Amino acid sequence: MAGNAITGLIDAWRGGDVSARDQLSTLVYAQLHAMAEQRCGRDASNATLQPTALVHEALMHLWQTPDRPKNRAHLFALAALQMRSILTDYARARAASKRGGDAVRVTFDPSAENLIAAETGFLELEDALLALEREDAKSAEAVTMNYFGGLNQEEIAEVQAVSLSTVERSLRFGRAWLKRALAA
Repeated sequence: MAGNAITGLIDAWRGGDVSARDQLSTLVYAQLHAMAEQRCGRDASNATLQPTALVHEALMHLWQTPDRPKNRAHLFALAALQMRSILTDYARARAASKRGGDAVRVTFDPSAENLIAAETGFLELEDALLALEREDAKSAEAVTMNYFGGLNQEEIAEVQAVSLSTVERSLRFGRAWLKRALAA
């Protein structure tokens, strides 16, 4: 999927072309669905939120927010935040209705290099991310964009308007911090 095509559709949508938003949805759907499958799992028999439902809800929220994406990287950053929010709300609702006995489980693996891989409850991950945000907001944001949005380091640097080396340090710190927090 060409980043230029996505950015072109975003520009058209920002200019008032509502049909561009629908074309954009079609163009990014497969990539968002693949990311959602990684977060939710592919097993339809499990009790987690299904990837298709996650993508549909994330897109619905994304298209309704007044903060329209500026480019491909920004679109996936916003989608990452939407997916994180939806998964958190879903996990909290399940924990409340089941008193935590059937909490959502996720595999936390925010990097292609598998630097962190720990089976953990989603609410534990969310709590750790919130604590990381208090410690280092840029690192938490970088990890969120990488883990939930699938953004690479260059794209994160573009969204955060920082250098690539700053993003590398942020991700390294954020992953190590989360690994310690989730192991505790």
